[in-house]
Amino acid sequence: MAFRRGTKRIPARTPGELDAMQAAGEIVGKALQAVRAAAAPGVSTLELDAVAEQTIRDAGATPTFKGYEGFPGSICSSVNDVIVHGIPDAKTVLADADLVSIDCGATLDGWVGDSAWSFPIGEPDPDVAALNAATEWVLMEGLQAMVPGNRLTDVSHALEQATYRAEDKFGVSLYIVDGYGGHGIGRTMHEEPYLENEGKPGRGPLIQEGSVLAIEPMLTLGTVDSAVLEDDWTVVTLDGSVAAHWEHTVAATADGPRILTRRY
Repeated sequence: MAFRRGTKRIPARTPGELDAMQAAGEIVGKALQAVRAAAAPGVSTLELDAVAEQTIRDAGATPTFKGYEGFPGSICSSVNDVIVHGIPDAKTVLADADLVSIDCGATLDGWVGDSAWSFPIGEPDPDVAALNAATEWVLMEGLQAMVPGNRLTDVSHALEQATYRAEDKFGVSLYIVDGYGGHGIGRTMHEEPYLENEGKPGRGPLIQEGSVLAIEPMLTLGTVDSAVLEDDWTVVTLDGSVAAHWEHTVAATADGPRILTRRY
């Protein structure tokens, strides 16, 4: 769900626009916190969706995902081997040791925040815990390349190199999901450019002061390959291995990367 046509510069937002995007992003953070607090064995992903929607609407925002290209939920709820775009439903009930990835968006005053968070239910398998910790670490390391003067693929390269380092740091083999990545974001959720989670540095449009990207590594324990289920949304690992997904909306500023979707 991203656009791949290149531009010479990633659009720059004014300081006021970045503040507006952060206001939307902080609502996303609150929704994710509320979802995690509600997540427990026996709870369905449809129930989590209701929690997220209520949190977003109570804050005066609207759920960006709901109705987006026909998507029925306010969150994407992706459990275990589901990488991204899982549809919340009553049949998917959480169990102990599941790894749950929640992707959420909120629109406030015409600006969008987008963030994803993976977390375990109870005590996960050690390799799954390592995968999740590694994916968070890769995001935080990779987004350090989101600075004025860099180019788009400098972020891609930083994410890729962080993934290699994470294998040693966390003692687990990691696989970067092929064909999915981050994107520009602003008044709509998916804007140009498309951001690969790996690649050679120094290519693509220039990152300016005020440029914003949604940066979102997706890693698995077994494969780079995926398939889309018959619902035309749910993306699963081809080998059934567990996947993790972490995402922040990040602005490039003179003071370094600014995370607009912090979870306070």
